[in-house]
Amino acid sequence: MSYETIKVDRDGPLMTITLNRPDRLNAMPPAMADEIGAAFYDLGDARAVLITGEGKGFCSGADLAARGEASALALKGGSHRALQNHYNPAINQVLRAPVPVVCAVNGPAAGVGCSLALAGDFTLAGKSAYFLQAFVNIGLVPDGGSTWLLTRAIGRARATRMMMLGEKIGAEQAEEWGLIYKACDDETLLDEARALATKLANGPTLALKTMKQNIALAADGSLQQVFVAEAEGQRIAGASDDAKEGGMAFLQKRKAEFKGR
Repeated sequence: MSYETIKVDRDGPLMTITLNRPDRLNAMPPAMADEIGAAFYDLGDARAVLITGEGKGFCSGADLAARGEASALALKGGSHRALQNHYNPAINQVLRAPVPVVCAVNGPAAGVGCSLALAGDFTLAGKSAYFLQAFVNIGLVPDGGSTWLLTRAIGRARATRMMMLGEKIGAEQAEEWGLIYKACDDETLLDEARALATKLANGPTLALKTMKQNIALAADGSLQQVFVAEAEGQRIAGASDDAKEGGMAFLQKRKAEFKGR
């Protein structure tokens, strides 16, 4: 498939998605959201995904210039339609991906760009990067799942601070809060993110998929539901070729070579 607003590259089991509108700090029009969703739908043999942005920004938010003036759209229901039909499905595809997702945030991650960055399983950010929910400044509310993602990641008080005060949260503060996995030097960000994504791509894919599902369940489900899910996941993962390889590698005191099966 060809793409107009993103670049998709494959290196063995790793797929890299690069948001590709650097002249607008990768602001996301509905078409980009659709292309992100399509890329995740077409994972093929990919066993991990790395998401980053071209140029000096990760994603500066929804492309308001492409959609018209923000408040007018809100009144006409345009924002509602764009969220329901484009942005929310894309974020959901990332959250529900059957493989690990690593986000390398190289600059502003604002609005729906913040949602995209936090939808990954591991989020790394360059030290000059920041996370922003600036909707309050134009009389709108956070969207793209930000309310859910932020509250669960950093708690009610800090999420309220980000959303109601519209403060920029730098990468190092984001790491301190537990909002992201790691703050990196800008120069090493992509290398570190790619190394992590490659490690995950060469891991026990079925077990990692089940972990993702159980972690998501733990956010909203009961302990009893998690008990059941863990036991079922262990049954399925235990029958995989990767589990057999892991057991043999442990006994033979060598590094396991997982094939994703």
